[in-house]
Amino acid sequence: MEWGLTQQDFGEALQRSAEKRFGNSKQIPGDVETYLKSLHLEDLALACACAQGIESAWEYFIANFRGVLRMAAGAMLRASGSVGDARAGELADSLYAELYGIRAGEDGRRKSLFAYFHGRSKLSTWLRAVLAQKQVDLLRASAKTVPLEEGEERELFGGTATAPAEGPVDPSREKYLARIDRALADALGGLAPGDRVILACYYVDQSTLAEIGCILHEHESTVSRQLERLRRGLRESVTQALRQATPGADGRAGEPALDAAQIALAFEYAREDWAFDLARALSAAPSKPDDVPGK
Repeated sequence: MEWGLTQQDFGEALQRSAEKRFGNSKQIPGDVETYLKSLHLEDLALACACAQGIESAWEYFIANFRGVLRMAAGAMLRASGSVGDARAGELADSLYAELYGIRAGEDGRRKSLFAYFHGRSKLSTWLRAVLAQKQVDLLRASAKTVPLEEGEERELFGGTATAPAEGPVDPSREKYLARIDRALADALGGLAPGDRVILACYYVDQSTLAEIGCILHEHESTVSRQLERLRRGLRESVTQALRQATPGADGRAGEPALDAAQIALAFEYAREDWAFDLARALSAAPSKPDDVPGK
């Protein structure tokens, strides 16, 4: 295989991915095969080879993903100019040691972060999520020792901070995704029926802008602007919901407000691997009494 990776090693990586996905649950015949075919196999092979320290794989990774990491770091830090670029570079490059796995495990072998990549998302998406988690951990650590400006503190640490996650897997990941799920479902429920039709046509039925325009008797450029408006509005609604603490209800404990870094991480997790059923949410969204299509 490419980068000197053996078929046995790659087969073990596929097995770990399937076990992570299905666990001990029973699968319908063909489920595992369908799942494996959905993976980003080239990215998984590269991650597996890098985890084993294969030099050619690392050379390829550095050449093709260093820029991705630095751009992601710059966006997280909102960095610009030579000083900002340097800070972004430092944050991105600080991840290499953990990706390579210089810390030996109990068995004396290297423990690489790549071992936690299972190919369900693109490698670039997974790297952005890992980098975002590292930034969150750094911010929390610095908050305990370094005074922040009032405005920065209000923006980054407005919610109730939790303890930093141990290892590469964030224990709050599922909670973040569940909160985005509820927030988006609520936001969809507040849309007018006409707006839900546009979303259903485009994302569920995968109709083209021109086809939607024919249904609505609008030009496709108008439909495009409406879609962009809906996307911005939904993201803002979800963001506002995450910024607010939620009281306990129906046996569920209350949840604290999320700060800016936590919200950014929540969106990264959603982009990476989030099975939101848009069709179901749109069909379940109640219509407001005064909502009339075309009004």
